[in-house]
Amino acid sequence: MSSDKQEGRLTLKQRFDRWMIKHGRVLVVGIPYFWLFLFFLVPFLIVLKISFSVAEYAQPPYTPLFEWIDEGITITLNFGNYLFLLSDSLYVTAYLNSIRIAAISTVITLLIGYPMAYGIARAQGSMRSVLLMLVILPFWTSFLIRVYAWIGILDREGLINAFLMWTGIISEPLIMRQTEFAVYVGIVYTYLPFMILPLYSTLEKMDISLVEAALDLGCKPWQAFAKITLPLSMPGILAGSLLVFIPAVGEFVIPELLGGPNTLMIGRTLWNEFFANRDWPIASSVAIAMLLFLVVPIMWFQHIQTKQEERQQ
Repeated sequence: MSSDKQEGRLTLKQRFDRWMIKHGRVLVVGIPYFWLFLFFLVPFLIVLKISFSVAEYAQPPYTPLFEWIDEGITITLNFGNYLFLLSDSLYVTAYLNSIRIAAISTVITLLIGYPMAYGIARAQGSMRSVLLMLVILPFWTSFLIRVYAWIGILDREGLINAFLMWTGIISEPLIMRQTEFAVYVGIVYTYLPFMILPLYSTLEKMDISLVEAALDLGCKPWQAFAKITLPLSMPGILAGSLLVFIPAVGEFVIPELLGGPNTLMIGRTLWNEFFANRDWPIASSVAIAMLLFLVVPIMWFQHIQTKQEERQQ
């Protein structure tokens, strides 16, 4: 009875504070889970459902997965779309090409981004801010405009060919656009900040006295780098590599604008199935296979990394 009277005397703010203490953790954790459920799991389930249907000339252009027949629900699953992906060399080639181009682009991005991140991490305070701003400056313009700009640079009548011919280095324009070289240039340029920023975050937190101690004990600079800096920066290398490799595998805009007709990647194949062929079930199975191909190894890698951290503790 007395507790009811005390509850009645509480102000609205006190009641809100009590409610937040009691349910605040659930609310904070629940919002990201709800976001993932609404914008990842629901679209994923819709695409997964379409991938088990059969294409037909109708609106929508696929058969329903669930049908109400004789007062009961009938579920029709078609696994033929996934078997077709394995039997058709077009999709296998597209997957392998996407992995090869994404892997090479990731290595090039790492080789360019690591020295830049190291230089930014060792720069003085004011200069470091300027260099970081220069890294994120391309994000202030549209991604599409930046890719279009490379068309003007790599074209036969572009800036590079015009400069080389003006200096007399070449007599005929080089063919750079509509080649795999142009695709590598576009991917490396576009995703370079995604490699630099995690590397910078790791290198900036590294204790520089460890490197100084190694040098004092007789290590050469490259030995101190190989034994101290490189192992300690491995979390940044892995994070940056994943941030570059994953979107590069499914990239569509850069191969479409800068690549040639022989630059076959899975993003372009998926677009053709959805919009040119209107074969939504095959396109959905391509998307699900690509997602599983990327997510399963990453989850396995994180599981191994978590186990190693637990053993070290």
